[in-house]
Amino acid sequence: MAQFDLDALNQQFEQATPQEILAWCVHHIPQGLAQTTSFSMLAVTHMLYKELAQPVPVIFLDTFHLFPETLETARQAQAIYNLDLHTYRALGISSREAFARRYGDRLWERDVDSFYDITKVEPLQRSLDELQIKAWITGRRRDQSDTRQNLPVFEWDAAGRLKINPLAHWSNQQIWDYTFEHDVLYNPLYDQGYTSIGDQPLTTPTAAGEEERAGRWRGTEKTECGIHW
Repeated sequence: MAQFDLDALNQQFEQATPQEILAWCVHHIPQGLAQTTSFSMLAVTHMLYKELAQPVPVIFLDTFHLFPETLETARQAQAIYNLDLHTYRALGISSREAFARRYGDRLWERDVDSFYDITKVEPLQRSLDELQIKAWITGRRRDQSDTRQNLPVFEWDAAGRLKINPLAHWSNQQIWDYTFEHDVLYNPLYDQGYTSIGDQPLTTPTAAGEEERAGRWRGTEKTECGIHW
């Protein structure tokens, strides 16, 4: 990955469509490319699997604390797209009950960073290592929050892997326009007032005029789960 000049790439693709960005990725990174998804909006998955016909590995982090609607969306997506799906979970844990027995009840209230280290950060790093991933695709956008407003299309992660944000310059409205135009599956929680969907105990609906991610970690200063730090 060191052969890529990120400054030049970001300048080249600043006005590119997500499909053009993804097409560049699958052409220049034929091995070791993956997508990460939370099974909220599936625009990127649809672009890869349907528009570009590139069934790259899809990494999903099941924290044992997701909404039932999220797990059902994952099941439907796998059936619709025949995903090359790789689900990762906390090491040595098989259920939400087992998680509570090992780490105590409501760990997210006592130590939210430890909760995410166990359920998301470590499983993601393990997945990237085990699958020998050189570059991974996210669904992050600049308009999601103030902390993401300078998000580049291409960046390096902490381990030196290429990290691609093909939707960086797309708006929330563009995502929905694409979703409806192409009849793309989406998490039904959006129809219940949620605008950003994470773990059930840590996610609430948002009110009109609130920032898209205002329902995540409401009442705290936390803005990211940790996998994108």
